[in-house]
Amino acid sequence: MSVEVVQFICLADNFGLLLRDEATGAVASIDAPDARAIAAELSRRGWTLTDILITHHHADHIQGVAGLKALFPKARAVGPRKDRARIPGLDLEVGEGDLVTVGAATARVIEAPGHTTGHILYHFEAEEILFVGDVLFSLGCGRVFETPMDVMHASLEKIAELPPETRVYCGHEYTQANARFARSVDPDNLLLAERAREVDALRAAGEATLPTTIALELATNPFLRAEDPDLRRAIGMETADSVQVFTQIRERKNVFR
Repeated sequence: MSVEVVQFICLADNFGLLLRDEATGAVASIDAPDARAIAAELSRRGWTLTDILITHHHADHIQGVAGLKALFPKARAVGPRKDRARIPGLDLEVGEGDLVTVGAATARVIEAPGHTTGHILYHFEAEEILFVGDVLFSLGCGRVFETPMDVMHASLEKIAELPPETRVYCGHEYTQANARFARSVDPDNLLLAERAREVDALRAAGEATLPTTIALELATNPFLRAEDPDLRRAIGMETADSVQVFTQIRERKNVFR
């Protein structure tokens, strides 16, 4: 199976993400932060939008849905069943284990609450691609708004179990800021230090830091490393359980400047 993924900045730091199935020409927008920017990218490439795959209800991920459907009346809006009351215009409501097709490509829906109660991910397993919205970021994770911390921790553990070669596309370009925080809690991680330098070089060149991979995040993202003894030692939580460690890291990130 062959697909192409295009990413570009929308709004201030949201990623516009388009997935095109090369066999059929079907095109999905992952979330809809800005209808104009997404439509302009589609026009530039000569593509027609067939699907909108929504991860969660926050405005910067759904505010472009109505505009895109006005431009592409046949486009199907897919989104989390548990958030149907907060996402207008859904044509298909989905939940854990459901399959969503974009042309000949198929994604399995993974429920990943934490950032919001209804957040879902789209895993195109055959293509080794995962769209995570705002649950996981490169070197970070989303703020925990609507659930206890252990729920978010469990969602991240679910992501960590996916194949290590999986390419991960996130909802925002936050990697450089995340790297600064990650180094503050995991200062002895040489791979993290190397990655931070690479990220700085990419941003200086005006290039995106994504996609990342599951393997790279497991090695360098502190929110996936709550069991690591060096990180635990660095934050003084050698004997705490993994949820406590995750919670402490998330709370530190909330106030990090």
